[in-house]
Amino acid sequence: MAISMAGHFISSNSDQEAILFAHEVSVNASNALRRSGFNVMADLFQRSPPFFLPPQNSTLFAIRDSALRNTSLPPSLLRKILQFHTSTSMASMEDLLEKPQGSCIPTLFRHKNVAITKVDPRERLVEINHALISSPDMYLGNQIAIHGVLAPFSSVDFQDLSKGWEFVPSASCRSNSGQYSAFYESEDKVGWNRIVQLLSSNGYASFSIGLHSVLERIRTDSTSFESVTILAPPDLALLGSPSSLLDRAVRLHILPQRLTYRELASLPTRTLVKTLISDEYLEIEGVPDFISMLVINGVEIVAPDISISDKFVIHGISEALKMDALITT
Repeated sequence: MAISMAGHFISSNSDQEAILFAHEVSVNASNALRRSGFNVMADLFQRSPPFFLPPQNSTLFAIRDSALRNTSLPPSLLRKILQFHTSTSMASMEDLLEKPQGSCIPTLFRHKNVAITKVDPRERLVEINHALISSPDMYLGNQIAIHGVLAPFSSVDFQDLSKGWEFVPSASCRSNSGQYSAFYESEDKVGWNRIVQLLSSNGYASFSIGLHSVLERIRTDSTSFESVTILAPPDLALLGSPSSLLDRAVRLHILPQRLTYRELASLPTRTLVKTLISDEYLEIEGVPDFISMLVINGVEIVAPDISISDKFVIHGISEALKMDALITT
């Protein structure tokens, strides 16, 4: 009798813990997601019953709304995506910063791993499968941690996932983390990871996502320059476009030299400044009488010098530069 009662007590205790955890996720965690702008993920957790409930003592890497809103995935496939973005152990940002670069993180989806592809404790940057953690420690509960990431862990286009999620490979872990780290540090002389993070935190999330999506190509081509000027538009309409078109659109908004607003404004009218697109330039149109800010290729710089370092400067512009407005020399 005593044994039966003890067994019943343990079962009730376990059930109560599960109920409390489900409440924590559906209320506290979803509210934290919503406050940080992850509304799609918050909605999934606030359903009754929840669309997806991570296990206790786990870590969820929440995907930005812009990567999920325009998808029409069936529920079963969306659950698999969420499983792939959930680690089987709980880790705060501090925990992740202490892990060696190249470490593997097991996920809930069929024992597939994701890898820590970038760790920079000084800049407090972590990338997983090349996706930057843009919103660390959004929620730290007793049994779950939630971080926001700029892009999905896989480079697979969500629209192609109807063919099956099974072909997404598990990340390969590297034991020689020192060599791995040196490789990525040598690629990031400009400070690209910091630029991506600053764009996201200053309200230019779509351009941040676009830049991050094509960053490997730009890094490969960036051996000939060591500083950049970023002309960040508030919205990048080409996010869902083919990668070659997106790459071209992003490069149009980057100059391979560091130019502050004062330096740009001091250039003579009709000066051409080089972009990252080979042999194509933007034209400095000066400061017209009817507005107070500098105009480049018909677009106004509305937020000059948002962020300045020795290697880069970021300016906010009123709208995206038009692809058909390029000047070829």
